[in-house]
Amino acid sequence: MKPFDHNKFVGYVCEVTPQYVRLQIPSAKLLHTFYFNGEIFSGGSVGSFVVIEGQEYGFLGRVFELNLPQGERTEITNRSINEEDTQFHPIAKVELLALFDIYKPESIIKTVSRYPSVGSKVFSCSDEQIGAYISAFGIKTDDKDVPFAPLGKLTSNNALCNISLNSLFGRHCAVLGTTGGGKSWTVAKLIELASDYTENKCILIDATGEYNNINKNIQNIELGTGEYIFDYKNLSIDELYYLLHPSSKTQVPKLMEAIRSLKMSKLDNNTELSLYYKQDSQGNPIKGNIYKAKKTKLAFEVFYYNHIVQIEDKSCNFDFNLLAAQITNECNWDSDRNNPSMWGDRNETDVSNCISLISRINNVMSTSEYNKIFGFRKDTIPDAKDLREGIQEFLNGENSVLRLNFSKVSFDYQVREILVNAIGNYLLNEARKGLYKDNPIIIFMDEAHQFLNKSIADEYFSAKPLDAFEQISKEARKYGLFLCIATQMPRDIPLGTLSQMGTFVVHRLINEQDKKAVENAASAANRNSLSFLPSFGEGEALLVGVDFPMPLTIKVNAPQKVPDSQTPKLKQKGKHI
Repeated sequence: MKPFDHNKFVGYVCEVTPQYVRLQIPSAKLLHTFYFNGEIFSGGSVGSFVVIEGQEYGFLGRVFELNLPQGERTEITNRSINEEDTQFHPIAKVELLALFDIYKPESIIKTVSRYPSVGSKVFSCSDEQIGAYISAFGIKTDDKDVPFAPLGKLTSNNALCNISLNSLFGRHCAVLGTTGGGKSWTVAKLIELASDYTENKCILIDATGEYNNINKNIQNIELGTGEYIFDYKNLSIDELYYLLHPSSKTQVPKLMEAIRSLKMSKLDNNTELSLYYKQDSQGNPIKGNIYKAKKTKLAFEVFYYNHIVQIEDKSCNFDFNLLAAQITNECNWDSDRNNPSMWGDRNETDVSNCISLISRINNVMSTSEYNKIFGFRKDTIPDAKDLREGIQEFLNGENSVLRLNFSKVSFDYQVREILVNAIGNYLLNEARKGLYKDNPIIIFMDEAHQFLNKSIADEYFSAKPLDAFEQISKEARKYGLFLCIATQMPRDIPLGTLSQMGTFVVHRLINEQDKKAVENAASAANRNSLSFLPSFGEGEALLVGVDFPMPLTIKVNAPQKVPDSQTPKLKQKGKHI
């Protein structure tokens, strides 16, 4: 490899700034495409790679702007600029991508506080040199047994890009792009590479159902049909709040007291709370709802403090069917007028304040969409399986991809957002136990803008964010839980989540806010690289990441089995006879 060959000379460095290097090209004929040693070179055209000669290091760069000096622009003609002795002297701006040791040009590192000198020679970069850099893209000096996979080819010379999957997924990944840019195919390709080149498991949250049968080792779980449910008892108290929307000042205290009472009733195996139960005709206590009105507090409080850990564990481990009635039972005066050690009579004001909450609970109980997701009335779906058990069976089984199909989950009542958040919380809690550290799991979330940056609020219920996946992006990497999100609207993804993404695969982006969101989140994606995004064709993408030495513009290889993401076609109107 000879990076500095005078036969590939382009020009000289005439200005150096922290953002770019300006290149003076002695003659416009040096911009022309030429052949050398059987290889075609692009000269100094926009998008082409160049190398800059230094004393100890060489610099790899890419031309992103080309123009003529102001005084020469009025003289330009098609004949004059193509003459052998042309007098035009173009100026190019070059983005510095990486540097390499001039004695060992086979490997590159990121440019850190090193810049070429004014007057340095610039040469066109050979396909051999670029190919050597991207044949093991993202490798680190201490890496062993690194899984490399062919993601795509460079748009400039079709050199194959073999990428380190550790560098791609190890710091989370985001696939971005407008509709029709190739985002779905890229997600399918990434799942294919993870399945074919690693022993790790992938969990795909398929928002639209387009990824059916994209992999030979795929297991499908249909959600929203009642076949699998995420048992409401495994929800957190906060997630129950998302369902019920209690007002913070009047309804939340009664709701929490009702939940505590029902948890205590479930824990009461020795009927220590028999004083607070209804009795049957024989005088035996009927476990279930707790009645406090005009009864002593002592036995209740003793039981509570003896079991406080189980009662305050923030789970929903109680009978939801009893909740509405229990809230009514909690609407008592805090103490009896004549005996402070007892609860008082029913407080009708509290009951009135809780009517809307009781109505919402009854609505949740009777709504089919909720029941098929969370199993509030299991008697109507006796064959439903636990989604958590389904995930565990997948992790212990032979298949490499688990597809959670959300296409039949209703958009009403915030069911989709709450369910995805509950799944995220479950996986995060499992990861915190260290279960995935030796064998990491990759979560793929398609159409992430439907699930992230969501909060549920109304005029009475204060906003609560659904932030399970934001927590995953911030802390789960060290536990072996990796996240790959795909969205057409990066501006709708929380900046806290987007900034934790270590790798970006960015397809065509046109909206200025979307480009700004990527620029703010990805330090390696500066304005020069992002300027190419609006002109990308289908499947073309900018690959940037903290573990990659430089950004690349690639054409992502098509997956072996493509997702069903084709746009329906208009049909030609039949000819009238």
